[in-house]
Amino acid sequence: MDMDDKTPRDQGVVPPPPHPVSECPPRLLVIGAGSRGRAYGRAVISSSNGVLSAVAEPDDYKRNKFGTTMIWGSTLPPPEGASFRDWREFVAYETERRARAEAGEKDVPLGIDAAFVCVLDEMHREVVVALSKLGGIHIMCEKPMATTLDHCLDMYKALQDNVDATGQQTVFSIGHVLRYSPHNKLLRKLLLEDRVIGDILSVVHTEPVGWWHFTHSYVRGNWRRERTSAPSLLTKSCHDIDVLLWLLCSPPDCSSRGCPPPHLPSTVSSTGSLQYFKKSRKPLAAGAATNCLSCPIEQSCKYSAKRIYVGPELVGVGTGNRGWPLSIVIPDIESYGTGQDAEAAVLANLAEDYDDNTTNAEVAQRNWFGRCVYESDNDVCDEQIVTISWDEDPRPSSPLSSQDGSSGSTTLTAPLADNLRGRGSKLATFHMVAQTKEVCERYTRLYGVDGEMCADSKTITVHNFNTGQSITHSTQVESLGHGGGDAGLTRQFVMAVDMVKNHGWSTDRAQRELIGCTLDEVIRSHAMVFCAEKARKERKVVDWAEWWSKEVESKLDSE
Repeated sequence: MDMDDKTPRDQGVVPPPPHPVSECPPRLLVIGAGSRGRAYGRAVISSSNGVLSAVAEPDDYKRNKFGTTMIWGSTLPPPEGASFRDWREFVAYETERRARAEAGEKDVPLGIDAAFVCVLDEMHREVVVALSKLGGIHIMCEKPMATTLDHCLDMYKALQDNVDATGQQTVFSIGHVLRYSPHNKLLRKLLLEDRVIGDILSVVHTEPVGWWHFTHSYVRGNWRRERTSAPSLLTKSCHDIDVLLWLLCSPPDCSSRGCPPPHLPSTVSSTGSLQYFKKSRKPLAAGAATNCLSCPIEQSCKYSAKRIYVGPELVGVGTGNRGWPLSIVIPDIESYGTGQDAEAAVLANLAEDYDDNTTNAEVAQRNWFGRCVYESDNDVCDEQIVTISWDEDPRPSSPLSSQDGSSGSTTLTAPLADNLRGRGSKLATFHMVAQTKEVCERYTRLYGVDGEMCADSKTITVHNFNTGQSITHSTQVESLGHGGGDAGLTRQFVMAVDMVKNHGWSTDRAQRELIGCTLDEVIRSHAMVFCAEKARKERKVVDWAEWWSKEVESKLDSE
């Protein structure tokens, strides 16, 4: 093949069909029927062998919409144990239901086997800890795990105590959906199993958030303030950091026992700030306006809320859209029959604003989608770079090394390069950037000793230095949700629950072989985000081992 030939070559990586339905399929609860809860609900129906049995959601419209479309249909009222106003109501009901069943009461409804936790990020800890105390429920928690490191560690400890009737720790999964997309699964196979570019030397990974998407979520929306949510590196990009560790830290295959240890990072550094969406960038012609609908330059401003949410250009009512992000602005947007009615409802929301007389608590407790992007109360980074380094770390137990019986030292019996096998020094750079045309269509460059790779969320091109050939691989995707990652994660989680419930698998086996991610890996990738934030705020290079020992190990050991 000519070295410039980049004709796509389909690998035949087709998403598998749902696992065959068991006689007693997994019964599933979704806590939080927002955009992520609905995404997982749809994936359960389309891609898994589970059954949606219950929903817990405080918003009446969201709860009833989810229930009628995915659980109880036209049956009214909903069946017992199917509809809850919040997670606390579910926990109270389930505690009573178990007591009734243990007392021998007849016709007690079946309980649920697993829960998808899709509430606001800052609520994850209290929900997961409560479910763990209830015991026996397998949990999938949307990312991030929690908004502080201490809350993550609280959840880690609670999850270790969440055991089923046999005393086994239950299955846990985190919403790091990027691990489960056909594209990224193929990327990892090419890198770590096929070793198409040999040992990896460096990776440069970019998440382009999208210029209008960033304003929706991180300037006007839920995740705009660090003190009420978390840093944008955590809320937006924790699964990008996870993917980097999955590629560069985790062993190629841990599906069996005796998995080799991870290649742990050496140093972490980060730079970034709120560069653009602040008052000092406000156009002079906008004057004192704080809301788009009263701004004299609204028609010419690309960040006009009216343009984004109402107009025909992007994702507004004028495009015919009734889903995200309009469903965040107006949760019941689908209930408005005509375009004019929907437009009027959106405009009424956009007109809402605050002034100097509004308390900080009032401002913080809700979203302000009509607010000027230069006059908002946002403070999270809109641009950030994280750099992670690894030192050489050959495994003493390698078959290419031997142990000196007298001194206990390790003697290499083969060239060091052969002995490293993926544990050589390497570097990863992550870039989160707001001002992009692409919306979350990540792209990655990977450099190895034998070649380089370029991945763009759709294709993976490998150039081999030895042959001069370039080959492009592509995958088939079953859904648009994170490149098929939403469906992939849901399928694997529900399958893991099914294999434990109906096919005699241990939860440890299901965790290793089907989830493919341990609780320790979840903590490590979240800890990396908090470590990077320390490096950014203190303008320093952080020693990973020292930081981990102080901030993670010591706190877990003290318990």
